[in-house]
Amino acid sequence: MIDLRTLREDPEAVRASQRARGEDEAVVDALRSADERRRSTVAKADTLRAEQKQLGKQVGKARGEDRDALLARGKELAAEVRAAEAVQTAAEAELAELHALVPNLVHPDVPAGGEDDYVVLKEVGTPPAFDFEPSDHLDLGTRLGALDTERGAKVSGARFYFLTGVGAQLQLALLNLAAAQATANGFTLMIPPVLVRPEIMAGTCFLGAHAGEVYRLAEDDLYLVGTSEVPLAGYHAGEILDLSAGPRRYAGWSSCFRREAGSYGKDTRGIIRVHQFDKVEMFVYCKPEDAEAEHARLLAWEEEMLAKIEVPYRVIDVAGGDLGSSAARKFDCEAWVPTQQRYRELTSTSNCTTFQARRLSIRYRDEHNRPRTAATLNGTLATTRWLVAILENHQQADGSVRVPEALRPFVGRDVLTPR
Repeated sequence: MIDLRTLREDPEAVRASQRARGEDEAVVDALRSADERRRSTVAKADTLRAEQKQLGKQVGKARGEDRDALLARGKELAAEVRAAEAVQTAAEAELAELHALVPNLVHPDVPAGGEDDYVVLKEVGTPPAFDFEPSDHLDLGTRLGALDTERGAKVSGARFYFLTGVGAQLQLALLNLAAAQATANGFTLMIPPVLVRPEIMAGTCFLGAHAGEVYRLAEDDLYLVGTSEVPLAGYHAGEILDLSAGPRRYAGWSSCFRREAGSYGKDTRGIIRVHQFDKVEMFVYCKPEDAEAEHARLLAWEEEMLAKIEVPYRVIDVAGGDLGSSAARKFDCEAWVPTQQRYRELTSTSNCTTFQARRLSIRYRDEHNRPRTAATLNGTLATTRWLVAILENHQQADGSVRVPEALRPFVGRDVLTPR
């Protein structure tokens, strides 16, 4: 949730953020009114409770008619306190409901607009120029014995697949490379649970507007995660962290599950948009003043991984209207896909400032030992989708695929050859 102090002190900043996202500004004034009502009801209830406490002291000293009058007033006050507390409870519920509707404040440098209004920050590498007609990743993967979507559909339905033989080896190589890089840079490697409680899913802002993307096990009231960002954010929920030595960095290796609701007809071929995939995700807790510098580090680590798989890519600054609810700013790295003649997202890193941590009550102590809300950030280090860019960019005329040098120690070969 956003900091209500910002709402009180600079409501125009919240309105500007809503405009950048293409969201309704009216909710800002509604939230301000709800905040004022809650504060007013709290003050009234506190005043009545204080009067009630003072009256109690007077009753103990009074005698006779004075005591009877004070006791009568005590009954009236008790009723007034109960009524005031009921009004306060209703005001708090209204505030909480409206507070949850307001997304994180957009960073002032984020471009305005929607999905197509991103800004390209840089392009790295040159798209390959083949002297043959390139095959797409599905044809390549099928011929290599690396990918089987037909049996995936037979077993589980559309957008499921098997990674077979060298395909499984290549994915494990990629994820092990990511894990090795993460640990070398001070991340604690984690294999988190992939089923989480509703309050953790909601705390990371993956319910509400995004609930249609999430698989829910109704009988157990648990959710399958679409990213290990969710359990890693929940790892320190309700805690006060020691950040005196710097940010806490975790790298979660997990399977991820997404319903892909609303994507009917999009990317139905191959493994670009699927219901299940594996991923290594970076997640960071830090002080708010360190978040922007940490965001730049996460992007640099993502680019380091992309350099290791030797594919052309670009970095984009995602527009406000295409940000998730919890992100104040997001950078995507998109790799070139030769058969589509376009860049496709491989990584994403988001600075969520204090938004998630406030929802999950994750704090740290400042230099005066006062509890403050922490900042959280996340970033993709490798996923199954990376196989698309590796296969297509490194294919050769005979249908073989060159293995990027950094992956060879994990794969055990230099070239993948058709069966």
